[in-house]
Amino acid sequence: MTLIQVALTAGVILIGMYMYVRLRSSLFDVFLIGIFIIAGTLLVLFPEYSNKIAHWAGVGRGADLLFYLSILFLFFLILKLYSRLRRMEQNFTEIVRNKSIEESEELKEKN
Repeated sequence: MTLIQVALTAGVILIGMYMYVRLRSSLFDVFLIGIFIIAGTLLVLFPEYSNKIAHWAGVGRGADLLFYLSILFLFFLILKLYSRLRRMEQNFTEIVRNKSIEESEELKEKN
């Protein structure tokens, strides 16, 4: 086992543990974190498998396949964060709107 394999395996496990501690809201999250840890560790310890999977998928090298999958994953995260931000903006707008209506009704009652 090379030094980079040790460092990457430790990194995958630490990221997985951090994700578990921060996101353990559902069984699905725990399942995804487990798959991430297992797949990441296997691909770090046995890099020839990533080459075999890449050739099966029609990509030249395993590193290229992982790069392409990482880009897709980052796009997914961006879209998920954007949708969460939009939902928070809508909730905030609704709260402010309701509060304004309540205050205007209270002002009408006073006058």
